[in-house]
Amino acid sequence: MGKYQNDAREMLEAVGGKENIAAVSHCVTRMRFVLNDPARADVPRIEKIPAAKGTFTQAGQFQVIIGNTVSEFYNDFVAVSGVEGVSKDEVKSAAKQNQNALQKVMSALAEIFAPLIPAIITGGLILGFRNCIDSLYLFEDGTKTLCDISQFWSGMDSFLWLIGEAVFHMLPVGICWSVTKKMGTTQILGIVLGLTLVSSQLLNAYAVATTAAADVPKWDFGFAQVNMIGYQGQVIPAVLAAFTLVYLERFFRKICPAVISMIVVPFCSLVLSVVAAHFVLGPIGWAVGSAVSAAVYAGISGAFRTLFGAVFGLVYALLVITGLHHMSNAIDLQLIADFGGTMLWPMIALSNIAQGSAVLGVIYLQRKNASAQEVNIPACISCYLGVTEPAIFGVNLKMTYPFVCGMIGSAVAGIACTATSTTANAIGVGGLPGILSIQPQYMLSFALCMAIAVAVPFALTVLVGKKKGLH
Repeated sequence: MGKYQNDAREMLEAVGGKENIAAVSHCVTRMRFVLNDPARADVPRIEKIPAAKGTFTQAGQFQVIIGNTVSEFYNDFVAVSGVEGVSKDEVKSAAKQNQNALQKVMSALAEIFAPLIPAIITGGLILGFRNCIDSLYLFEDGTKTLCDISQFWSGMDSFLWLIGEAVFHMLPVGICWSVTKKMGTTQILGIVLGLTLVSSQLLNAYAVATTAAADVPKWDFGFAQVNMIGYQGQVIPAVLAAFTLVYLERFFRKICPAVISMIVVPFCSLVLSVVAAHFVLGPIGWAVGSAVSAAVYAGISGAFRTLFGAVFGLVYALLVITGLHHMSNAIDLQLIADFGGTMLWPMIALSNIAQGSAVLGVIYLQRKNASAQEVNIPACISCYLGVTEPAIFGVNLKMTYPFVCGMIGSAVAGIACTATSTTANAIGVGGLPGILSIQPQYMLSFALCMAIAVAVPFALTVLVGKKKGLH
């Protein structure tokens, strides 16, 4: 008999029985259900189950927080329910029946960028390390960097750019691949399309601003000329081109006879999508992406930047609840491409820390409640490491005021963050490890912001909790 069989049986009944489960899977800490009728889930009953630490609904999925032993619970649940588990991708696909149009768009964005995050994290850490050795003047009375005084580190600096360039300059390749992978079309065509956007034959996107219009290379077709411009680091042109490829491939596969589809479908799909990318979509996507990043950058760096920091810090946790936070990935990457860094991501990491610190306040208030700490402590740790759902849904939203205290702390930290122009090299490293993504010259200011994101929510949560008599 499994350790969680009794809890699993209770869970099965509470979610509406086997007939109400369209799909079930699990992630690192949560059971993920797609329910035919979400209204049949008895949330109060589920939250009384000893193994359950909280529930929430996101992206069409009803999720139950179990903790680090979720895989054991999942195995017992499958055994007692007779429901055959599926992969997370299949659960996401089934969950679309419970999503509205906006949720589907946000889910698509999340699924496009999620596979790219490990590479972006690695690239960001490499850029940060390179900045430390080639941009910090720490030697010979502040006149030289480590690269200036050491041939080894100079060579290492040059070598590591091989990876940094591959991650950020060649980002459209990864985006095009990820879109075709998500949409179930031919992935190698996506890779080839991405390569045509960053080809060495084109004027590098980072050199466009400093190149006179007359010097920009062109394709001359006699009746028309098209600029030979690359889209290194660009997000929106790559997304538009990739979805064009996807729908062209689907169209030609549908109308083309099977006997010639191997030749016609890839040829027509790829050639037409490349033409569309360079003739129409690329310039439009560049203009849109630049406009969005310029508007965000103006908000972050302009006269009202502290107000922007306060508002963004305050509402980001609300965006997490709705799933709208996924759109920030594209904005961050565009900021990195246009301005060499992002001031948005540091505030996201600070929001993670602030919600974790609110849980830390609850841990202090409930220090004599052993059963509560089984939920509180893991939630706090995961939040400090950048995974906020267990903290937000499992602890803070249940009591409401810790969530609000976390939002306030995040807003105060956001003010300090924008006031000091704290900038990150890349996205992906959240919570306390977020400091590893910060450009070296801003690490001290980010450390100050982290201290604020820890102290303010903790103090507010404890003060309010004591007034409410929490123990």
